[in-house]
Amino acid sequence: MEKFILTRPTVEYASQITEYRQEFLDAGDSMDGTGPLRRIEDPEEYVKTCAEYEDRQTVPSHLVPATQFFLVRKSDNRLVGMLQVRHCFNDYLEKFGGHIGYSVRPTERRRGYAKEMLKMALPYCLEIGIDKVLITCADGNIGSEKTILANGGVYESTVHEPTDNRNLKRFWIKL
Repeated sequence: MEKFILTRPTVEYASQITEYRQEFLDAGDSMDGTGPLRRIEDPEEYVKTCAEYEDRQTVPSHLVPATQFFLVRKSDNRLVGMLQVRHCFNDYLEKFGGHIGYSVRPTERRRGYAKEMLKMALPYCLEIGIDKVLITCADGNIGSEKTILANGGVYESTVHEPTDNRNLKRFWIKL
């Protein structure tokens, strides 16, 4: 298995942030766990905004504090995944989003990277006081479901998310 680091966003990865975003746009894929990446094109602004989202004082009032992480492959310093840990819930996250969202670059999928990224993020959850982590995935997203189960996820229920008109499976990971 490749070696990885889980790190917060920095401008060192500016060109890779742009590439990561474009890969998802080209694939027509959702950017789960990327925070404001879909709406922010400029990577320096994205890094700044991610830092602002960590602090309860600077996160926009309709959002909750969250920490953004990059999964970077050590061998070539390539940004292969993104994961966001939400420190608490709002009504939407409590029902549909959970504590953690994540994604792997479309060209890097099916290599176990999401499983490793989630595993690496769980100790951080404990550090910030989350001892029971809620993670959701779209019903039918077998890869994400396997990732959650491999990290100790226990299925709770399936709920219907009306905005995107899809069913989401809810899993809990007790730390």
